[in-house]
Amino acid sequence: MTALPRPRHDLWPGLLIGLGLGGFFDGIVLHQLLQWHHMLSSWYPVTSLDALELNTRWDGYFHSATYVFVVLGVFGLWRRGGPYDGRVLAGAVLLGWAAFNLVEGVIDHQILGVHHVNETVPRAAWAWWDAGFLAWGAAMALAGGLLVRGR
Repeated sequence: MTALPRPRHDLWPGLLIGLGLGGFFDGIVLHQLLQWHHMLSSWYPVTSLDALELNTRWDGYFHSATYVFVVLGVFGLWRRGGPYDGRVLAGAVLLGWAAFNLVEGVIDHQILGVHHVNETVPRAAWAWWDAGFLAWGAAMALAGGLLVRGR
C-alpha cells in the first residue's frame, strides 16, 4: 500500500488566492455585471428597494471575505519569500477556486438555496446552471491537481 503524500504547506497561499479569486469572479461577474443573482436573492427576491439593499449588503459581506482570502494569500507568498514554482502556484490557485465553486455550489445552491447561479432564466433551468457551476469547479480541481502533481 502506498502512503499518501504529506500536504504541501507551500500550497496555502495559492489556495487562499484561488478562494478569493473564485469569490471575486462570482461577486463581480455574476452578482454585479450580469446581475444573475445576489447573495440572498432566492430567499429575498430583488422585487423592492429594501430587498435590493439587503442583498447588496450581504454581497458586500461576501466580497469582504473574498478580499481577506486574497490578502492572506498574498501575505503568505510574501512571507515565504520565493522562489516559487509557477506551475504549482497556478495549480494551487485553481484548486482554491475549485474549492470555492464546489463548497459554495453545494452549500448555497443545493443545501441552503440562498441563491442559484442564474435566476434570470426560468426556474426549471436553475438546476442546470447550478450543475454547470459544480462541473466547472470539478474541472478546475482536476486541472489544478494535475498541475500540482506535475503531470
